[in-house]
Amino acid sequence: MIPVSFNTPGQLSTLPPLSLYIHIPWCIRKCPYCDFNSHQAKAGLNENSYIDALLTDLQTELPNIWGRPVETIFIGGGTPSIFQAASIDRLLSGIRALVKLQPQAEITLEANPGTFEREKFQGFKDAGITRLSIGVQSFNDSALTAIGRIHNSREALTAIETALQLFDKVNIDLMYALPSQTVQAALNDIETAIATGVRHISAYHLTMEPNTPFGHTPPPELPADEAAQDIEDAVHDRLAEAGFIHYETSAFAHSGYQCRHNLNYWQFGDYIGIGAGAHGKISYPTHIERTVRRRHPKDYQTAMENNPADAIERRTIAKEDLAFEFMMNALRLSEGVPASWLQERTGISPAQISTQIRAAQTKGLLDTDPLYFRPTEQGKRFLNDLLQYFL
Repeated sequence: MIPVSFNTPGQLSTLPPLSLYIHIPWCIRKCPYCDFNSHQAKAGLNENSYIDALLTDLQTELPNIWGRPVETIFIGGGTPSIFQAASIDRLLSGIRALVKLQPQAEITLEANPGTFEREKFQGFKDAGITRLSIGVQSFNDSALTAIGRIHNSREALTAIETALQLFDKVNIDLMYALPSQTVQAALNDIETAIATGVRHISAYHLTMEPNTPFGHTPPPELPADEAAQDIEDAVHDRLAEAGFIHYETSAFAHSGYQCRHNLNYWQFGDYIGIGAGAHGKISYPTHIERTVRRRHPKDYQTAMENNPADAIERRTIAKEDLAFEFMMNALRLSEGVPASWLQERTGISPAQISTQIRAAQTKGLLDTDPLYFRPTEQGKRFLNDLLQYFL
């Protein structure tokens, strides 16, 4: 963190850690549940042209983060692993030339088992990737078909085995409450994931997002709410038994294997967001700004070629919204955050929201420890109710 030379009430005395998020918006095929900014890749995708746009984008942001070291990088999508390893190498080399990337930076790449090639994974490692996140979702072939995935369980296991040979840190993404899924079927997925030896598992409830094919027409035989809750409880309990710490709403890891990049999000750190549709958050001594890039890849690249500022929308977070935005992130963490960080990272004193804090504590949703903002077990289960106190 970089100190600034003054500490006026309502202003930031230090700036939080800085990360970099990079969005690669193409997939081989878009999944019917996905509401991310992703598009089916067409033949002849010009990877170099998009890398050029990303580096121009980062260069445009430099005056706003000048001199601040970058602690982590996350390359998400879409399916970034559809890019060639040489393209990822060129991207990371360009980034190193523009910003001060910490020597021990965590650099994550999202990968799909359907794009797996050992030589490509080795190329990603050689380029500087330190952590691979593999979108498995299930090891049940029928379930994979039902949710529109392009890989099968054998391909997933092969990709995980190879990734663990190459990378110290590997994450598996899994979904539960899938069509026709029983508690035992969900546990079979968890047991298979644990048996691979990975140290980080992200486990998500399948949700029907608006403006997706599943949001419009949900798949048949989805578990009812009560059955889905039974599945979730069983999944969480089994991961705890296997030594996984439930450190964030949907994230489980062995000690020392938590995702540093995502922790920075939840701890209200800063992050540059580059790429089509990417979101960012940048703190200044006097205010905090959110950024978003043009969503469609073609519009984004055209703007980056002609007038980069046209691709970026900037919005200052209103002071009355800062406490809610801070809590919305921090209370996703099981251990919460130090109470002092509210003022340090927003300029808002805990005393200014003492009424809301006491109300949440009275309802049993917020821990009473005066040194930490931490959800209780009930607060974790009813997180939306807890956050309502800070709106």
